Amino acid sequence: MIKRIAAASVHVLTASGAVFALLALRSVRAGDMQAMFVWLGIALVVDAVDGPLARLIDVKRVLPRFSGERLDLIVDYLTYDVVPAFALIQSDLLPEPFRLPAAVAILLSSLFHVSDVESKTEEGYFVGFPAVWNIVLLYLLVLSPPPFISLAIVGVLVALTFVPILCVHPFRVARLRPLTCLVTAVWIVGAAIAVMHPFPSPLWVQGLLLVTAAYFTTIGLARSLDRRRDL
Repeated sequence: MIKRIAAASVHVLTASGAVFALLALRSVRAGDMQAMFVWLGIALVVDAVDGPLARLIDVKRVLPRFSGERLDLIVDYLTYDVVPAFALIQSDLLPEPFRLPAAVAILLSSLFHVSDVESKTEEGYFVGFPAVWNIVLLYLLVLSPPPFISLAIVGVLVALTFVPILCVHPFRVARLRPLTCLVTAVWIVGAAIAVMHPFPSPLWVQGLLLVTAAYFTTIGLARSLDRRRDL
């Protein structure tokens, strides 16, 4: 009984991400993007810890009827995709006539990624743009480029969802893992500082987040080229 309660508690923890998504949506509706990212950040922490807890408690064996993986995908779709799509509709980051079409494109392309059973390689790389629109939204707010530039960025990333380029997972890819974890830690600090201050961010914060993004992009593209040569 204790094991079943513990396993159910892990599922409840995972499901709490949906509540944080709702709170993030309410913050967007109130025009408070900083608060939105606080709720999304809490959801991201939950997403990081529920998997190890599930494996520790052996949730799959204790409660085989309920799929933690399926629950996690649903919550990720809400926090990574639905909330950012709604935020783009509510903000002035994109040209007004294109806000709803862009949000629709984000939702549909993200569903493609979520339902793709080959969206990850055995090495832990994502295949195609991994629908991390919460991070894209953060960069758009931090940098605040002209609306049509933001629209072009969204369009390119939507298209890249369907292109078999590799994107590095910050923790699961063994190649350069210590360096990648260090860069991830730097990114987390930069993102936290950005969220604590008004958008757009100071130049040094913009530079920090751009450098870390360049690192992740370079690692993914390099492995994509290696993989292409191996074929």
